[in-house]
Amino acid sequence: NTQSTFRSSPSSAQSTTSQQTPPPAQLRDPAAAPGSRRGGAAAAAAMALHHRARLRSRAAPLLAVVVLAVLALVSLLRASHGGAGPAPPAAGAASERAAARNRTAAQRKILLDPSFTPRLPRQGALSLSLAARNALPPRNAGRFPGLPDGHLKIVLYVHNRPRYLRLVVDSLSRVDGIGEALLVVSHDGYFPEMDEIVKGIAFCQVKQIFAPYSPHLFPDSFPGVAPGDCRDKDRAAEKRCRGEPDQYGNHRSPRIVSLKHHWWWMMNTVWDGLEETRDFDGHILFIEEDHYIFPNAYRNAQLLVDLKPKKCPQCYAVNLAPSDVKAKGEGWESMVAEKMGNIGYAFNRTVWRKIHAKAKQFCDFDEYNWDITMWATVYPSFEAPVYSLRGPRRSAAHFGKCGLHQGQDSSNVCVDNGAGAIELDAIDKVPNIKADWPVHIIRKQPGYQAGFKGWGGWGDRRDRELCLSFAYMYHVKDTSSA
Repeated sequence: NTQSTFRSSPSSAQSTTSQQTPPPAQLRDPAAAPGSRRGGAAAAAAMALHHRARLRSRAAPLLAVVVLAVLALVSLLRASHGGAGPAPPAAGAASERAAARNRTAAQRKILLDPSFTPRLPRQGALSLSLAARNALPPRNAGRFPGLPDGHLKIVLYVHNRPRYLRLVVDSLSRVDGIGEALLVVSHDGYFPEMDEIVKGIAFCQVKQIFAPYSPHLFPDSFPGVAPGDCRDKDRAAEKRCRGEPDQYGNHRSPRIVSLKHHWWWMMNTVWDGLEETRDFDGHILFIEEDHYIFPNAYRNAQLLVDLKPKKCPQCYAVNLAPSDVKAKGEGWESMVAEKMGNIGYAFNRTVWRKIHAKAKQFCDFDEYNWDITMWATVYPSFEAPVYSLRGPRRSAAHFGKCGLHQGQDSSNVCVDNGAGAIELDAIDKVPNIKADWPVHIIRKQPGYQAGFKGWGGWGDRRDRELCLSFAYMYHVKDTSSA
């Protein structure tokens, strides 16, 4: 429209000018005053003035068109070369935010089954208040204002073992480089003493998240124990109770199923839900409340992440310790590639997408442990062996004898003194992985493999549906393609 307007301007201007300033009648015919030199000269002068006026009237619009064309050409050239200079701060920030929103929207349009509709339990007051806390910004951001390039984010997932948590927090406070990281603490349920310990962390940025659908927050309804639920080895037809048993005839136990629910909710939330991590494409390091972290753990993890593409391109992750939780490492002068362990493991978004795509297999497998589920079903479904790269000496260690949810009720008490009893040598306090080392691949390993049928505890249809709902809760349907 603008171009067509400019094209019509010269002729329009000419027409308008000719109508507004017509030449006098006597000047149209010079023979009207024959024999009069003065009249002829005046007529000639008037005619010259008239022609100059007509030229000016034509030149002005043409000049405007030329100027506008030049400006448009300059704009196109600047755009094609990325601009002549930086955008204003406000405009640049706005464009970055828009780009981030577009990336996030694209990431959330990952639907495993378009016909599936997530069904999440109705939340109570405590669950809603904890969900609101999940949106709070990290603490200590003023003390640690910048997270440098190449930093790792650390996720510590906990239940209710305060003695263990204090020891883990103390070990983290001694880790070289910890101030560069964002520490996300994921709580399975709400326990005031655990909450206060985390609030006292001052050595890095820290953000708390709480699983709002933890069975521990629902004492009288699913995913806790609901009235009319079957228990133990009840027969549903005889007891007229609700629920499907596992492969061994046992009905669900909220205390047990929360293990798998928390891990899966946490993974989906960290990778696709949290503002601080949902656009992060680097490696995220995952640890538990009974993992003692060595002073060199963060720097070793960074080294492994940097070396993995060249030294072990087939490796999916890096690990801080052997997959055998009792092993201390071989002490070789080489790195080791073996199956992924569950102590201090780190991977990136590409690997998470592969895991997320197997949500159905993960949620349908009759096994209440998340790690055994991964070893027996998810990893074997990938196209190649799943190796993880680690050093020849551990940089994290499992301690304590109580399982994650043992000792939480009076009928099943597990007590120890929470002492780590971890002996550290001088070499464990500094980075001890060399870039020129080769990689030793351990191809055959004992442990849970494809074909293992699981320990059960995960037979109830409601747990499987809730698990699958977690895989969809941060993804939206693309209505434009519907």
